[in-house]
Amino acid sequence: MTRLSHPIPVLRIFDEAKAREFYVDWLGFSVDWEHRFGDDFPIYLQVSRGDCVIHLSEHHGDATPGGHLRTECDDIDGLAAALRAKDYKYAKPGEPEDKPWGTREIALTDPFGNRLTFSSPAA
Repeated sequence: MTRLSHPIPVLRIFDEAKAREFYVDWLGFSVDWEHRFGDDFPIYLQVSRGDCVIHLSEHHGDATPGGHLRTECDDIDGLAAALRAKDYKYAKPGEPEDKPWGTREIALTDPFGNRLTFSSPAA
């Protein structure tokens, strides 16, 4: 059978500077590459942190705002503490929550209404 790899979510953004502030400056993702069809065109870029890869697009046909992605991390408490320490003006995450399905999670919303849930197995 043909092997499939991990899907790469495409999240809709509306403001490149706000996207970089949230994903790169606050969450600690790196910009792997970016593309525009020309001057004064919408941006499409790939950001990653570890094995988590996300495409961000200003193109109106690529995605609908309000998407939701889930990704596992090895230290949810450390991630939450690091994000709180950065004191990002537009998000103040609390402590991760234990969920009945056996994970500890923190949910964040980006400036464009997309939701990101980070989780670790509960201890």
